[in-house]
Amino acid sequence: MAYPDAALWFLITTLPIALWVAWSDMATMKIPNKAVLALTAVFAVVGVLVLPLPEYLWRWSHLVVVLLVGFLLNLTGALGAGDAKFAAAMAPFFALADWLFVLILFSAVLIAAFITHRAVRRIPAVRRAFPGWESWTRKDFPMGLALSGTLVGYLALALRTPA
Repeated sequence: MAYPDAALWFLITTLPIALWVAWSDMATMKIPNKAVLALTAVFAVVGVLVLPLPEYLWRWSHLVVVLLVGFLLNLTGALGAGDAKFAAAMAPFFALADWLFVLILFSAVLIAAFITHRAVRRIPAVRRAFPGWESWTRKDFPMGLALSGTLVGYLALALRTPA
């Protein structure tokens, strides 16, 4: 990301939403539409304040492209609808020039989140601490955990980018 100051403001304002999404998806295997709308609203308000206007406007196309791809993946059963919507809402926070890095980061976070989730759900004390979480018993994986981790990780790493 070429705008470390933007990354700081984006991180501060998206972290609560990312935590909400990860928690909700692990607990209910659903990403609330309100979280998707909240993330989109954060970009709408904060983005226009911290990014140059042409960059801000261009990044809205990221949302559209990712939503279309997510819709197609949802039709094939490869991705849940909430995951597709949340990924689309996340897309404007990523610089287009970083697309390959974002895919690599997402892959790493996905693998780490999957292994960690599957290991932690086998610990009786954790299951007692969070009884009734659907992700403990479901075969599918709460992708909101990995998506949120990718967003937060990207923005945190962007803080280190020289201006």
